[in-house]
Amino acid sequence: MSAGELRGAADRLFAEHSGWQAVADAETTGWSAPLWEALRQTGFLDVGVPEELGGSGGSVADAAELLRAAGAHAAPVPFAEAGLVGGWLLTAAGLALPDGVRTVLPPGSLRLDGDRLFGTVHGVPWGHRAQHLIALVDGVVVLAPGPVAGGPTCDRAVNLADEPRDTLRFDGVAVTARAGAPFTEQALSERTALGRAVLIGGALSAVAAMTLRYTSEREQFGRPIGRFQAVQAHLVTIHQQATVVAAAVEAAVAAVEAGTAGFEIACAKVLADRGAQLAARAAHQAHGAIGMTKEYPLHHLTRRLWAWRTEGGGHHRWADLLGHTLVAAGPDALYPAIQSGSAVVTAVSR
Repeated sequence: MSAGELRGAADRLFAEHSGWQAVADAETTGWSAPLWEALRQTGFLDVGVPEELGGSGGSVADAAELLRAAGAHAAPVPFAEAGLVGGWLLTAAGLALPDGVRTVLPPGSLRLDGDRLFGTVHGVPWGHRAQHLIALVDGVVVLAPGPVAGGPTCDRAVNLADEPRDTLRFDGVAVTARAGAPFTEQALSERTALGRAVLIGGALSAVAAMTLRYTSEREQFGRPIGRFQAVQAHLVTIHQQATVVAAAVEAAVAAVEAGTAGFEIACAKVLADRGAQLAARAAHQAHGAIGMTKEYPLHHLTRRLWAWRTEGGGHHRWADLLGHTLVAAGPDALYPAIQSGSAVVTAVSR
């Protein structure tokens, strides 16, 4: 299946199971069971994971294409955590995918004592719904039961977009599988940041299309408002940011498949965070008052843009990393890095 065919199939699935009313309902209930089941049945959850480990096969680019569609439809399920991040964690460690709802724990907050986990983890995406939890702890990839399966206790919380970001408390929860990790916590942070950048890219494309459609239909003084210069400036900003972020994400995905992606992922996340800020502002300016109403769906996308830019490490972490990396590489590496994401700079960042 080509990338275009894959994206078309994903768009049809999300249009059927993740319409704006379904998104609004999920922001109240914290979950969309029909969407998760549809993703499971189609195998979309497991794209990018080898078939011999229980996945659907396919490349990182295929998984990113599906995730981009999820971002465009504000899909209220842990799609990035189940596949692009969690599936990669398990696959790299040689562990098979479990059946059921799964999510990934942010690194750095747990302690592994034998086969039992201790500690408190904040901001776990859809933690309260998880049957399986995937984590990197002390250089070991572990699979543990989630709250639904009698694992850690859970305190519910949400981000700005009303997506679940729960606190899980481990007091001797036994792991169900474990394996040595062939990577560091930095690599996990990079993969998580890539997932957020891809989601932002998808949401930006949807914001661009929604704003263009509205400004073409809404008339004032006898003509569409999209023909006024001030509104056109907002449209240019939105489409410009969507294009820049799409290109950065594509470069980062290609770098992941080539095996050296730290620099490119940092660039993609910085550009995505900035694009989310600029495009959300411009979209609300172009829409005017209707964009602030609960009934109009723009807020489902812009609230996610504002939330996602603070996740996956946040803007300043990746901007600082880029700055330190470029300084360490020296002046001669600056232009090659700007031009193509120089392998020299990537090597220094490692």
